[in-house]
Amino acid sequence: MSSEAIVENNKTNLESNDEGSLATNVVDNEDTQGTEECTTPNVVSKRQMKKLLKQKQWEDQRDLRKQKRKEKRQKRKLERQAQQEQLVDSNSRKRIRREIQPSTIRLVIDCSFDHLMALRDIKKLNKQIRRCYAENRRATHPSQLYLTSHGGQLKSNMDEYDKGWLNWKDIHIKPEHFKDLMKAEDLVYLTSDSPNVLSELDETKAYIIGGLVDHNHHKGITYKQALDLGISHAQLPLSSFVKMNSRKVLAVNHVFEIMLAFLEKRNWKEAFFCVLPQRKGAVPLNENGNTPADPSPDQEDEEELHSDSSLEENDPTTEDINPENEKS
Repeated sequence: MSSEAIVENNKTNLESNDEGSLATNVVDNEDTQGTEECTTPNVVSKRQMKKLLKQKQWEDQRDLRKQKRKEKRQKRKLERQAQQEQLVDSNSRKRIRREIQPSTIRLVIDCSFDHLMALRDIKKLNKQIRRCYAENRRATHPSQLYLTSHGGQLKSNMDEYDKGWLNWKDIHIKPEHFKDLMKAEDLVYLTSDSPNVLSELDETKAYIIGGLVDHNHHKGITYKQALDLGISHAQLPLSSFVKMNSRKVLAVNHVFEIMLAFLEKRNWKEAFFCVLPQRKGAVPLNENGNTPADPSPDQEDEEELHSDSSLEENDPTTEDINPENEKS
């Protein structure tokens, strides 16, 4: 190889080495810049900021959540205690119920008027009978409850809408008429048309309540039945203690409840006013037979005198017969 070729070859090697070192320097510079960029702090985004705030709120409310859980546990504990107390009360009421001595009085609901009532009235009678049964079960002195002449529309309605009547307790449900079940001398028919007023209850008697919802279409029918059967009859002493805006005829369950209330209270006035509905407009009567709002007899006479004198002053007929007018 000649000297010129050797020189040329060395020059080529030097140029390639310079280019490699230059490229290496460029890569090193880029790596250095990347490292510097990575070491700079990152900027927090809005989404990350929201997450951080929620996390902080969750931590701050930790004690509050703990308190709420404690309150819920306390509330559930109180509810369980209340339920246990109610259970104890119900059991105690059942024990008291067993200690009650039933009355020997028989209260009979006469259902022999089935053919006189429309179906809507039969349904009302069914509700009233259910009310009588329920009140007798809760009464302090329950009576001997009878349901006589049970059949027809009433029985069909009870079979259809109230099949539970087959399991009723402390009640005598009979298809026979009451006159075939009891002695005639023991029967007293309660009717508002009777001239006799009931003052006391005889424990040996059977008091009959007419099972009729007729809206006053059959006036006096229960009184007539009592006369036809030749049995005793009476009305409750309502007029002696109560003044009502409506008629004195009461529903079956109202009469029944009044009888039960009298057995407990032995006071007719208290029995009436703890049973009579407000729509009847019942007002108690005082010893003179007047309501507290009624004027006394002297006041009535004075008011009548004033009204008569004012009528004379303003009446045109009195002016026509004035003597002075006659002279003129």
